Amino acid sequence: MWKKKEEKKEEKEENWLKELCGDDAKLYDLLSKSIYLDPIAAISKTDLKILVEEAEKSIKEEDYEKAMQKYGTAVDKAIFEATQNPGEMGRYIKVIQDLTSKTAKVGEKAKEKGEKEGFASPSLEGRIKHYEFMSEKTEDVIKIASLFYNERLEELGAIERREERSIKRGISRREEERADRESKERRDARGKDRKEMGREERKEAEKEDKIEERKENEREDVRRKEGIEAEKKEKITGEEEKERREKRREEMRETRKT
Repeated sequence: MWKKKEEKKEEKEENWLKELCGDDAKLYDLLSKSIYLDPIAAISKTDLKILVEEAEKSIKEEDYEKAMQKYGTAVDKAIFEATQNPGEMGRYIKVIQDLTSKTAKVGEKAKEKGEKEGFASPSLEGRIKHYEFMSEKTEDVIKIASLFYNERLEELGAIERREERSIKRGISRREEERADRESKERRDARGKDRKEMGREERKEAEKEDKIEERKENEREDVRRKEGIEAEKKEKITGEEEKERREKRREEMRETRKT
């Protein structure tokens, strides 16, 4: 079930990306291989400069496949950084074009080396063309990636907030359940001692048991009501977030038309 839900979510986001790309099938194909559903998790945390240095080191070692992979990681990071720094679009266009050009060139070296050694990767040609095309379409890549990533970050933020609320409810519930267990343990302890109690002591112990039971029932009733209320609030919050998401997407559609 979970897998089906995840597949539907991915399909929905792929359709949204396709909608952003409009009739440009080549741009959609490019972006579908270049951006991520969860950029925070997928994009490298390593500084862009360090990734480039690592790629250059691999070139010196003539490990061109590894250099291409490092440059590719740097390209992905630069695209994401560009979407989060709209005021620096001009600078990032140059950065990405430089990186994609270097990636394509090192890909050519990897291809030549492979051919000489007799085990050229059949996917290299496609990867080289991928980065060459990205270099040509860098501005469009950044614009659409910005729309896609910023929308995804909003959605991921909503998911994170929902999980935080669930965790808080779970902590509260466990504390209440612990109080109930301690109450039951006290009753059980009194029950063991009751045989040795006098009449008045036994009556007092029974009275305490009833008070404890009543408190347990009251806490259970409160938990049940709070659970129902939490579900209602969660549903309302989810509907509000969905409405805001649809509104944002409609605004994006209008932006793409103009």
